[in-house]
Amino acid sequence: MPVIDSARVEPRPDAPAGVRPRAARVAGPFAAALFLLAVLVLSLAFGAKQLSPSEVWHGLTDPHAPAYTVVRQIRLPRTLLGLLAGAALGLAGGLMQALTRNPLADPGLLGINAGAASAVVSAISFFGITSFTGYVWFAFAGAAAVSVLVWAVGGGRGATPVRLALAGTAVNAVMYAYVNAVQLLDTDSLDRMRFWTVGSLASARPSTVTGILPFVVAGTVLALLLARPLNALALGEESANALGARPARTRAGTIVAVTLLCGAATAACGPIGFVGLMVPHLVRALVGPDLRLLLPYCALLAPTTLLGADVLGRVLARPGEVQVGIVTAVLGGPFFLHVVRRGRWARA
Repeated sequence: MPVIDSARVEPRPDAPAGVRPRAARVAGPFAAALFLLAVLVLSLAFGAKQLSPSEVWHGLTDPHAPAYTVVRQIRLPRTLLGLLAGAALGLAGGLMQALTRNPLADPGLLGINAGAASAVVSAISFFGITSFTGYVWFAFAGAAAVSVLVWAVGGGRGATPVRLALAGTAVNAVMYAYVNAVQLLDTDSLDRMRFWTVGSLASARPSTVTGILPFVVAGTVLALLLARPLNALALGEESANALGARPARTRAGTIVAVTLLCGAATAACGPIGFVGLMVPHLVRALVGPDLRLLLPYCALLAPTTLLGADVLGRVLARPGEVQVGIVTAVLGGPFFLHVVRRGRWARA
């Protein structure tokens, strides 16, 4: 058992008891919100043409400002979409890691994003559906089907982290092979979706933001409501039942929340990986495993990560850009290897 240095945790003699813990509870969310606000401003300011903060402000508030079209019609929808999609992916990753007890659980690694992507590609290629409101339902169906498939192939209730990771990798490969095959056979589909399939915020429109909003809000509310039951489930089914949590209902609600969050994010901006893997790990190192704290922090720091990667892609390839899905893959790949090498789950 680790030895705790009491000098580090006891408050100063001249400070009232509980001041420092309360200050930490207030400072943590405030710092996370401040980071998010800073990245939101950077997302509005950086692009093919860099804008100053004053130009961004006038572009938001003054219809006659030179930057109004760039800020309000192009960068603002892109920033809001990144905010919603990032929060959705971060929450989905936190829920999946808690439900499966798998540190590698991520909507991208377990094939859920690929399932939603394959369903959207099918809707566009075979049914001619091109609007977000039309193919988002296909994304939900694909995400739900792959969630159940990976859970079943991985062993159901007897699933181990290794088996789930292997099952997710296999399903992920099959889904992406299908997506590539459909696009190669349908050149029109390839032209429309070549950026979407790598994960991109570049095609954001106000209608896309309003379309994704209710699904992300519903998934977020459900995820926060599931925090306490999932905490109880982490103690085991008997303990969860004794604490009043219903394991079957909790698992079903988690799958519904993950389906809403992943389906909406993937339908809007394509399959973006590693955000749901990296952010919950980083948050867990800061606040511990309690989902009542972990999930709200994920909802703040995941969009910070996604928008930060999007800004980085725009800066590195200016006046062009590197799609955000490529940037998160480049950043998340080494992080994934670090988790694999460091974690004891690989020896399970």
